[in-house]
Amino acid sequence: MQKNLQTTGGMMRLVWTVAGAIFVLDQLSKIWVVHVMDLATRLYIDVLPPLLNFRMAWNYGINFGLLAGDAPATRWILISVALGIVLFVTIWLRRDPPGRMGLISAGFLIGGALGNVVDRVLYGAVADFLNMSCCGFENPFAFNVADIAIFIGAFGLVVFPGEKKGP
Repeated sequence: MQKNLQTTGGMMRLVWTVAGAIFVLDQLSKIWVVHVMDLATRLYIDVLPPLLNFRMAWNYGINFGLLAGDAPATRWILISVALGIVLFVTIWLRRDPPGRMGLISAGFLIGGALGNVVDRVLYGAVADFLNMSCCGFENPFAFNVADIAIFIGAFGLVVFPGEKKGP
């Protein structure tokens, strides 16, 4: 596997394989919870209260509803920003490839970003449904698998930036 990663094609294959897996996991979880379990109509399902609950939230903005707006322009601006980030990360990976963990992290970020882009295209908003609270703290926010992947991916790219090149 290490020899395969020495080529740009091998590196990008790893990134896109991880991104594809995250994307599929995100979309399947949304289809299952929002549509099959009918969270879109029921609005809440207690799974393991208070630790894990499903709470339907259509997010028209970015994290925690920041920059939320129901206007079509906001929707397409956020889609463009997400696709721009995917393009930027892809170009950056080709120019200055990180190690294996950095490539996996990039796959998490790209897969999550694309999962949320599909939501915005299909529904006009991102389908958030995971809600976790604990220890007397009631979390008012919901998130999804894509959000988790984006966070892990961004964190991983900071922690695993790759090798420093000499002068």
